[in-house]
Amino acid sequence: MAAARSSDGPGALARAGRAVGRALHLPFTGTAKGIRKATHAHGAGESGLGKLIELHAVNGAGDVMITVALASTVFFSVPTDEARGRVALYLAITMAPFTLLAPVIGPLLDRIPHGRRAAMAGAMLARALLALAMSGAVATGGLELYPAALGVLVSSKAYGVVRSAVVPRLLPPRFSLVKANSRVTLAGLLATGAAAPIGAGLHRIGPEWPLYGACAVFVGGTVLAFTLPHKVDSAKGERTAHLVPHGGRKPTLRNVGPSVLHGLQANAALRSLSGFLIFFLAFLLREHPLAGQSAAVSLGIVGVAAGVGNACGTAVGAWLRERGPEVIIATVLGIALSVAICSAVFFSGILMAVLGATAGLCQALAKLSLDAVIQRDVPEEVRTSAFARSETLLQMAWVVGGGIGIALPLNGVLGMSVAATLLATGAAMSVRGLLSAARHGTAHPRVA
Repeated sequence: MAAARSSDGPGALARAGRAVGRALHLPFTGTAKGIRKATHAHGAGESGLGKLIELHAVNGAGDVMITVALASTVFFSVPTDEARGRVALYLAITMAPFTLLAPVIGPLLDRIPHGRRAAMAGAMLARALLALAMSGAVATGGLELYPAALGVLVSSKAYGVVRSAVVPRLLPPRFSLVKANSRVTLAGLLATGAAAPIGAGLHRIGPEWPLYGACAVFVGGTVLAFTLPHKVDSAKGERTAHLVPHGGRKPTLRNVGPSVLHGLQANAALRSLSGFLIFFLAFLLREHPLAGQSAAVSLGIVGVAAGVGNACGTAVGAWLRERGPEVIIATVLGIALSVAICSAVFFSGILMAVLGATAGLCQALAKLSLDAVIQRDVPEEVRTSAFARSETLLQMAWVVGGGIGIALPLNGVLGMSVAATLLATGAAMSVRGLLSAARHGTAHPRVA
């Protein structure tokens, strides 16, 4: 009996060890299986859309880690006046060249339709190498940090343009483009929210550690990009779309119908508002935090509000059915304008957070609706090129809004008035045309 008990002892310990191992392993494997099940649902796994969703999540996680590292160096580590100068320098060295490069990105990528997987992998690998390059300068904030930051920005935008062009190639059966973009965007937002505290935790170890984390994430993204289906690199039946007439009778974003042009104008206003709020509120809240809160907490509150609004707008876009996208764009632009006016007239910290959340929600819904308009009105043979061009335009609008935000005096009422002016300009240019197109249009596409 003693021998039996003795022999049972190691077996019991082994079984207990395996049970503990399974218990420790289960949260990770269970989470991974849950994520894979969600990203591959409703045919997304078979079409390849699920892999693109996962790739975009990786992209969002890496970008936010670089943002954490840059924010700690350029913004939080120095007094307000010096921080404003550093951010202005950051804009001048990175945003101004990007404004010149942005119109080139779309046409350049049009020339490599057979290399879209390689282009996305290259954008990931470039950011991995640039993150390593920045790790040596992030602690000092030296000038060598800024060219690398410009490279990161251009690589990130190039990835975004290619990703927009790829989505139509990976649509599952009976899956609208809006719903597909909603899933991809939501995955990026969720990954950003999960990676931000990880990046902050790495920063506590050292200012360069978020960049090491970003490098590892982007290396993984480089490998993941090549797992996308080969049809991503197919260019069968495609032609180039132009923002202005370009000879002949090729379809352009202006002559395919007024909805595309007015949708772009409205989205540009909302995107410029986003860039403006990011930079203006960053300095305003640092100088004048919310009542009873520190500057960091105040920025966190407004940032979370904007992120939640964006996620909610993305989720709502997937629920809407049989709604004219022109009406949705005009409606959300009107809502954002109304909240901006209220924020200017009754200025308060709470209304700034409300405006941030509203801007996030309205921008997400307007972009999803613009995607629906392009899907409906732009011929299939130039649709992927049209997505690339429209995304480049919206990125340029964000740059303009950010530049205004950094140049403006830190006066809350003035800032909210400028925000309202940006939206009013967009509304004056687009709302009448959008509603007219909605009234006289033929069939409305599905928005989910």
